[in-house]
Amino acid sequence: MKEYDFYIVPTPIGNLQDITLRALEILKFVDLIACEDMRETQKLLNHYDIKTKCISYHKFNEKERVNFFLSLLKDGYKIALVSDAGTPLFCDPGSVIVDELRKNNFSITSLAGANACATLLSQVSRDGEDFFFTGFLPRNSEKIQELAKKYKSTDIVFYESPNRLISSLEDIKSCRPNANIAVGRELTKIFEEVVVKNVSEVIEYFKTNTLKGEIAGIILREKNIEKDFDFEGKIFALKSKGYGAKDISTILSSLFEINKNEIYKRCI
Repeated sequence: MKEYDFYIVPTPIGNLQDITLRALEILKFVDLIACEDMRETQKLLNHYDIKTKCISYHKFNEKERVNFFLSLLKDGYKIALVSDAGTPLFCDPGSVIVDELRKNNFSITSLAGANACATLLSQVSRDGEDFFFTGFLPRNSEKIQELAKKYKSTDIVFYESPNRLISSLEDIKSCRPNANIAVGRELTKIFEEVVVKNVSEVIEYFKTNTLKGEIAGIILREKNIEKDFDFEGKIFALKSKGYGAKDISTILSSLFEINKNEIYKRCI
């Protein structure tokens, strides 16, 4: 096994059996595990009888831990970073320490593993491969509506808390009443549920059904968004002015909120 100084280790998003063999090997091998919440991580470690020492590393102490970790690494320690669930740095702490490690030429590797975004995407039929991941939705209604309108030609993947999901969906409905939404709840767990319906139906469903656990969702792209858009005319006009395919796709996607890749394909 090639050794690194620092390991980024994904952990299960619900089902403890989703840990990889390599992740278990690394968590046993390292000298220290930096974790978002030691209580959550300890449940996983106890389940697999891993005795490695843990230390807290979260968004409130991220900067102050950096020098401590650097000093340990200089002394030859091996450190693993985990979050409560899923892949670190994916809406979780870690970017500060990784940035410093690269500046100081320490070796880093990231293991493959669980991720709520990828898990939900693999369960939902979509009209294209591209998507926009926004992380947790903004708390401001106007920002949510701005996001939903800006990326209406692609799928928007988001995370949300159960207590805010209904209000966030109401914000989406106000600007895109015909949007279809996929909501994944308790992914990989016993009570896993994935609901794919029109936004109004999803709102009504979760108003009358239990809404607990971690939430991942997708605002599915609008179909036939291009039918009233004169692609050929606008592309021809810009080409006649000397613009290339890359510039044309950038200009039209910015002005009309159309997927850049689709425009580029038409240009060439």
